[in-house]
Amino acid sequence: MNRRRSGSRRHPDPRSQPVPDGYWSLPAASLLAELRSDAGGLSHGEAAARLRRQGPNSLDTAKRATALVLFVNQFRSPLVLILIFASIISLVAAEWIDAGVVLAIVFGSTLLGFAQEYIAGAAIEKLRSKVNIHSSVVRDGQARTLPSSRLVQGDVVLLSAGSLVPADGVVLEAKDCFVNQAVLTGETFPAEKKPGVVAAKAALAERGNSVFMGTSVSSGTARMLIVQTGKATVFGQIAGKLVLRPPLTEFESGLQRFGFLLTRVMLVMVVAVLAINIFVAKPPIDSLLFALALAVGLTPEMLPAIVSITLSHGAKRMARLGVIVRRLNSIENLGSMDVLCTDKTGTLTAGVIELDAAVDVAGQPSAAVLRLAGINARFQSGLANPLDEAVIAATKKADMDLGPVQKVDEIPYDFVRKCLSVVAVDGADPAGGRRLITKGALDKVLALCTSAGIERAALDAATRERIEARFEEWSGRGYRVLGVASRAVEERSGSYVRADEQGLNFAGFLLFMDPPKADARQALVDLAQRGVQLKIITGDNHKVARYVAAALDLRDASVMTGRELNELGDGALLHAAARTTVFAEVDPNQKERIILALQKTGHVVGYLGDGINDALALHAADVGISVDTAVDVAKEAADFVLLRKDLGILRKGIDEGRLTFSNTLKYILTTISANFGNMFSMAVASVFLPFLPLLASQILLNNFLSDIPATAIAGDRVDPEWLARPRRWNTAFIRDYMVLFGLLSSLFDLLTFAALLWVFQAAPEAFRTGWFIESLLTELVIALVVRTRRPFYRSRPGNWLLISTVAVMAIALALPYLPFSSIFGFVPLPAPLMLGMIGLTLAYVFAVELAKKWFYARAGNENK
Repeated sequence: MNRRRSGSRRHPDPRSQPVPDGYWSLPAASLLAELRSDAGGLSHGEAAARLRRQGPNSLDTAKRATALVLFVNQFRSPLVLILIFASIISLVAAEWIDAGVVLAIVFGSTLLGFAQEYIAGAAIEKLRSKVNIHSSVVRDGQARTLPSSRLVQGDVVLLSAGSLVPADGVVLEAKDCFVNQAVLTGETFPAEKKPGVVAAKAALAERGNSVFMGTSVSSGTARMLIVQTGKATVFGQIAGKLVLRPPLTEFESGLQRFGFLLTRVMLVMVVAVLAINIFVAKPPIDSLLFALALAVGLTPEMLPAIVSITLSHGAKRMARLGVIVRRLNSIENLGSMDVLCTDKTGTLTAGVIELDAAVDVAGQPSAAVLRLAGINARFQSGLANPLDEAVIAATKKADMDLGPVQKVDEIPYDFVRKCLSVVAVDGADPAGGRRLITKGALDKVLALCTSAGIERAALDAATRERIEARFEEWSGRGYRVLGVASRAVEERSGSYVRADEQGLNFAGFLLFMDPPKADARQALVDLAQRGVQLKIITGDNHKVARYVAAALDLRDASVMTGRELNELGDGALLHAAARTTVFAEVDPNQKERIILALQKTGHVVGYLGDGINDALALHAADVGISVDTAVDVAKEAADFVLLRKDLGILRKGIDEGRLTFSNTLKYILTTISANFGNMFSMAVASVFLPFLPLLASQILLNNFLSDIPATAIAGDRVDPEWLARPRRWNTAFIRDYMVLFGLLSSLFDLLTFAALLWVFQAAPEAFRTGWFIESLLTELVIALVVRTRRPFYRSRPGNWLLISTVAVMAIALALPYLPFSSIFGFVPLPAPLMLGMIGLTLAYVFAVELAKKWFYARAGNENK
C-alpha cells in the first residue's frame, strides 16, 4: 500500500481520527492510546460522537444517485443529444415552432423516464436495506451485534469463522485465526493472523498482525482494533477500480449485442435517407431533421427505463415472496438458470438436525460419549452450527450437568482437518486433569487415534474395519456420523496446537438425522418442469448423500466423491459434471471447479449456499443465492438472499426472473418491429414522394405517445408457457423478428400510401395526418398482438397496458380535431378517410396473427 508521509500522521479521510503511519508496526497498547480506546471497547456515547464526525463505515461507490444526478443522466443518452442538436439547427434556421415542438417532446420523454427510474430506484434501495452485514462489537465492555456501517475507529470487534472483516485494524488477540485475503493479495491459502508488531515497510501480505476490510475469517477466532474505516481502508482505496467494470450478466451481454445490431441498421438508414433527399433537392434542414428523427424513431429509446422499471417491479414481487434482490441485474439470470447446485442440509432436508444417538465403539448407547461430545460442543467458540446445537440439546434432555467443566483452550475447526478440539478440565471426571476432546469427520478423527474403547485397546486393522463397517451401515440409512475421541494432556502455560491432536483414544460415534423435507420431492418436480436440473454438492459422506437422493426419487443419480474429482483433469470434468447428479465429500475449491465446469458447457448455473465453504462457489456462479441466516461472507457473495431456505420460494423467484425477462423482451420485440417497419416505410416514401411523409415533430410525437403504454409492459401478464423453461438472449431471433414484422408493417404502410394518394387523393397535410394515425394505431395494436405467442384474444394483457393502449388510441383518433393540432401540422380528416385508416389497422392485426403463427412454427421451440 502506498503511504504518504506527513510528519508521523496520515489523513486519508479528513473526517477520520489521525492514524500513525505504519500503524501495524506499533505495539497494541500504543495504538489503543493513540485512538483513545481500550480492550473493553468504546463507550456508546463516544462511538456515536465518532460516527457523526467520521461518517458511516461504508464505501461511496455503492451510493444511490440523487434525484438531480438521475435527471441529468437522462440527457446523456446519445438519442437525446441528437434531438437537442437537431433543435439547435432548427433554431439557427429560424424554424421556431419545429424547434419548440421537438424540445417539448424531448423534455416530456426525459421526464417520463426520470420519474419511472427514480421510483424504481427508491424501491430497490428499500429492499436492499433489509439485508445488512452485521459485526459483533464490544461497547461499554459488552459484546453486541451492530450493522457494520456503524463501526468507528477505536472499536473492538470480535471475529470468528465466517465473519467478514468490517474495517482495517490490528489483531489484539487470536486463536488459530486464518483469514482469506485473496481479494487484496491474491494469496491462494488463508493467512494466519496473530498479535504482535511487524516492520513499518512490510508489504500487505506480510502484515500478519493486521486484518483488512473485505477479507473473511476462514477459521479460528480473534479480537481486532479498528484503525481505518470506509474509504480510508485498503479496500476502500481500490474499491472504485473494483466496481468500475462488474462482469456483465447474460442479459446485459444480450442487450449489448442488440445495441450493436441496432446501431448498424440506424447508421445505414440515416446516411442513405439524408443523401438521397439532398440529392433530389429537398430542403437540407428538413431532410436532416427527418433523417435524425428516423434514427430516433427506429430506436427503442425507452429501453433503459423499461429495463429499470421491469427489474424494480420484479424485485418488489420477489421481496413479497421472501427473496431479497441484492444485485438487480441478476434477476434475468435467475430466469435463465438451467442448473441449480445446492447443499442438501436445510434445502432438501428439514434442516432441523437431531442427535439420534451417541454410541460407543460397539454401537451401544453411551453417556460417556455424549458427555465428551457435549463438552466439545458447549465450549467451542467458533462458528455456531446445527450439529453442536443438536449435541447441546441432547445433553440437556439427558439432564447432563456440564457445570463442573472448565475450558482451558481450543483448537478451532478448519476445512482441511475437518475436526475441532477443546481442552477442558471436567470436575466430574475421577481421573481429573486436562483432557483434549476431538469431534469431527470420522475418517479424520480415526486418523488421529491409536486406541479405541473404554479399555483403550489398540486400534488394529480388525477394530478399524469394524468401526468403518458400522459407519457404512449407518451412512446408508441416512445418518450423518461423526467421531469422538480424547486423551489426557499435560498442563502447560502456552496454547495447545494441532500437533497435539495425536495418540487419541476413539470413544464412539454421534449419529445425526436430518430427514428429507416433506415438500422437497414436489419442489424438485416443479424445478424439472421448468427445465432446471438439480445437482447436490455436499461435504457429507457419499452414502448419506446417495440416501437423500434416493429418498427424493433421484434413484438413478450418479455420485462422484471429492477424491474421484481430484483425479479428473479439467477436460474430463467438463463431461463428468454434466452427467453427475450428486457430488459428495467435496471441499470449497472443488465446489468452484464444478461450477466453472458446468458454465463452460453452456449452462447458466445457480448455487445455493450459506456457509463459509460456499463463498467461492457463490462468487463463481452466474446466480449466487444465500439465506438470511447465512454467514456474512456468504450473504456478501450472493445475488439473492432468501428469507427462508426453501426450494419452493426459489421456484417462485425463478418464475419472477422469467416474467421479468419476458416483459423486457416483449417491449423490444413490440417496439423494434413496429419502429423498423414505420421508419423503413418513411425512408422509402421520402424518396418517391414530392414531400416528406411525416414532419420531424410528428415522428417524435408518434414515438412519445407509443411509449406511454410501453411503460405498462413492465407489469404485464405473462403466459404460462413463457415460464415453463429457461430463457436465453437470442440476437438472431430478434433480428429475424424485426425484419419479418417490420416488413409486414411496411407493406401495410405502402397500402396506406396508395389509399391516401390514389383513393382519397389526400393533400400533403391530410396525407401526413392519415398516415400518422394509421402508423400509431398499428404500433399500439401490435403491442397487444405480439406480446403473446397465442392468438391475442386468448391471452389477457395487464390492466394498465390495456387501459393505457385504449387511452392513447382515443387520443390519436381525436388529435386531428383538437384546436392545437395545427402546431403539429395536422388537419381534420373526412369520415371516409378516417374509417379507411381504421380498416387498414384491422386488416393489419389479421395479417400479423397469420405471420406470428408461421414465424413460431418455423422457429420451433426457440422462444416459446
